[in-house]
Amino acid sequence: MKVEKIKISKIDQIDFDNLNFGSVFTDHMFSCDYIDGEWVNAQISPYKPISISPSARVFHYGQACFEGMKAFKDNENKSWLFRPTDNYERILKSSVRLAMPEFPKELFFESLKKLIELDNDWIKPGLGNSLYIRPFIFASEDTINATEANQYKFMIICAPANSYYSEDVRVKIEKSFSRAAKGGVGYAKAAGNYAAQFYPTILARNEGYQQIIWTDSSNHEYIEEAGTMNLFFRIGDKLITAPTSDSILDGITRKSIIQIAKDQGINIEVRPIKVNEILEAAKNNSLKEIFGSGTAVVVLPIIGFGYENKKFELPRIEKPWSLLLKNKLNDIQYNISEDPYGWRTEA
Repeated sequence: MKVEKIKISKIDQIDFDNLNFGSVFTDHMFSCDYIDGEWVNAQISPYKPISISPSARVFHYGQACFEGMKAFKDNENKSWLFRPTDNYERILKSSVRLAMPEFPKELFFESLKKLIELDNDWIKPGLGNSLYIRPFIFASEDTINATEANQYKFMIICAPANSYYSEDVRVKIEKSFSRAAKGGVGYAKAAGNYAAQFYPTILARNEGYQQIIWTDSSNHEYIEEAGTMNLFFRIGDKLITAPTSDSILDGITRKSIIQIAKDQGINIEVRPIKVNEILEAAKNNSLKEIFGSGTAVVVLPIIGFGYENKKFELPRIEKPWSLLLKNKLNDIQYNISEDPYGWRTEA
């Protein structure tokens, strides 16, 4: 792997206390090309624009997927990755679903660790601070023939991050638009999944909501996920989350929260959740909490939701499970506590 270091870092120009998520990038990036059945030209170089043909198939047929992962820094200035093997395996799964080649595991981790080594100063210590890491792959072949491409580019870019949401979050349960259909690509982190969300989300924001709770595409009867998050509902003394499927992303944070909840003695159920169940729980005051989970948001409390022009507010409770679970997860990510699960890897 070729490595070209930046001559002058731009880090001193960055206000790390006021980051706009995903708009500031570190000094270096990784890239690698798939040509004639092989991955070649692996290199780390200064972050910069890339040159690509307007006929590249990614622009015309949408062959593109990505991952989201984070590095954290502890109080001793050591950097840590959280469940990186899960991210690697998921981008392989996404790539296969979109008929793209699998990226070599050894090269993935070699490039990832070298990037973090070069840009380690961009990872700031302190809860809420992290380095968001975006591996992605797209079809780069310059032809508009409507078949899978023969050439691809794999890249990794990094962005310093702090807390994703700072304001109260309310969501709208969607009953017209769909995020993904059975048999589709909902379980993959395909770029097109997110593009299709934007218009319905704009409509929801115009009604005063920050995100959408997606429901099944068949009858809009069952809860699936919300925007870029998996969902959890605390009803009475139970925590409930929907099972993953071919229309729901297998969230890495979701899996972690489920395990931590079990070990905290929380009664957690992984099962289909009907919209009517949530509505009834809200009406009889047994719905105590809703929160989302994801790499960017970690654990995000949701204080209200809307459905069919009706709005519901959740109670403000002492010692919410969302905060307990977030703190337990953060303690592992930032090397504050022991990691009994082997999730934390030194970068």
